[in-house]
Amino acid sequence: MGSAGNPSHHIGGPFEGFGSRHRRSGLPTFLRTVNKALSRPQETEMVYLIYAAAALAEIAGCFAFWAWWRLGKSALWLVPGVASLMLFAWLLAQVDSAAAGRTYAAYGGIYIAASLCWLWFAEGLRPDKWDIAGAVVCVAGASLILLGPRGA
Repeated sequence: MGSAGNPSHHIGGPFEGFGSRHRRSGLPTFLRTVNKALSRPQETEMVYLIYAAAALAEIAGCFAFWAWWRLGKSALWLVPGVASLMLFAWLLAQVDSAAAGRTYAAYGGIYIAASLCWLWFAEGLRPDKWDIAGAVVCVAGASLILLGPRGA
């Protein structure tokens, strides 16, 4: 059967046939989109990996400035800090998206979770249950933005 625009288009995968009786609601459309992402796990995983690497680069770059300004470290800390921030910007530019704002919004949720990892591993402060719950909500929101159906 038919083209990608045809609602009866065969998708396959883990959500095959789910919601076929309810084509008018948005949920089956979202599930088809999630199914499409799951059928291309390398692409979806790569975006999350890019976001995680970008978050690490951004946090490290910002921490270099924090260390110089707030902790009295040498101004030489700024050199790797600037390089890290440049790497962060380059990594975000590698995400295949038609809209920069959407890329940044989805990245934001991953950044929040990565910041809590930094808090724990670099600063030695273990996140509490509210930190973890907030990060889960943010990553779920980022995933909705990243995987949500797009189109007319």
